[in-house]
Amino acid sequence: MAIIKTKKGIKLSYQDEGDKTAPAIILIMGLGAQMIVWPDSLYYGLVKKGFRAIRFDNRDVGLSSHLDDYKNPSLFKTWLSKYLPIRSNIPYLLDDMADDVLALMAALKIKKTHLVGASMGGMIAQTIAAKHKKKVLSLTTIMSSSSTFKPTIKSLKVFLKVSKLQPKTLTRSAAINYNIQLNQLIGSPAYPQSEELLKEHAIKIIDRSYNQNGYKRQLIAIAASKNRAQLIKKIKAPTLIIHGNADIVFPSIEGEKTAKLIKKSKLKIIDGMGHNFVPELTPKMTKWIAKHIKKSQRKYLEKLRNKKHQLVNQNKL
Repeated sequence: MAIIKTKKGIKLSYQDEGDKTAPAIILIMGLGAQMIVWPDSLYYGLVKKGFRAIRFDNRDVGLSSHLDDYKNPSLFKTWLSKYLPIRSNIPYLLDDMADDVLALMAALKIKKTHLVGASMGGMIAQTIAAKHKKKVLSLTTIMSSSSTFKPTIKSLKVFLKVSKLQPKTLTRSAAINYNIQLNQLIGSPAYPQSEELLKEHAIKIIDRSYNQNGYKRQLIAIAASKNRAQLIKKIKAPTLIIHGNADIVFPSIEGEKTAKLIKKSKLKIIDGMGHNFVPELTPKMTKWIAKHIKKSQRKYLEKLRNKKHQLVNQNKL
């Protein structure tokens, strides 16, 4: 693992594997999740398919900067401040997290990249693809959304269940137990994982780093950020959208909405998949992503060749 420091003073922990001259893929993880939540089989699978793969910890999670100087703002007040003149202390927005990715690209001297984002990471990737078109060669979003946070009866029930699971005391065992229960709640019903496997995963996560307040601040960033519906229409990069029809965090209709907003995007709905990565689906997902990126890379290289030919022909005239 390595670390870069952005101009704004944010430290980002990252992993960079594969041939440095190969097409670069930056994987952006979701809410409260560390970069090691990306399955190794998917991450190294992309490397084996000839790509340079980079995964990193977003600000406020893992080994990246924990912004503990900020107080924990209220999610309810943040949502309410969009509709009423109520002040809400907002540490940062999704735009700031998108700037972190751009800073990482600059530090690694990557001018153009393929973006793959999961959940909140998909929102960050959408923001970059829409605002920095020339830097993004392709976009893949997994179990993500293009909507702003709008509480519904179903979403409130999910958040209520999650809040009840959160440990009152920040002990290692309580954190591990919370992680297990959370993954059982939002996981894939068609691909249940044993408690033993979930515990092994939880221990790996908690022993690496645990920042419960960072999760809350990232949630505020999602809630406080502007609606991306109009912004997303500006995305020109070839886009692949992967979603599960058993996702209780972001129902599959969110993937369908995103597909309608982005021209020529491709939507793949997976039966029985929830809001997590499961071993049984990783090979298929890796194959889809690699195929999508290779096709996008070919189109980009074709455009470059055509431009060169045009310049040569113009010079001959």
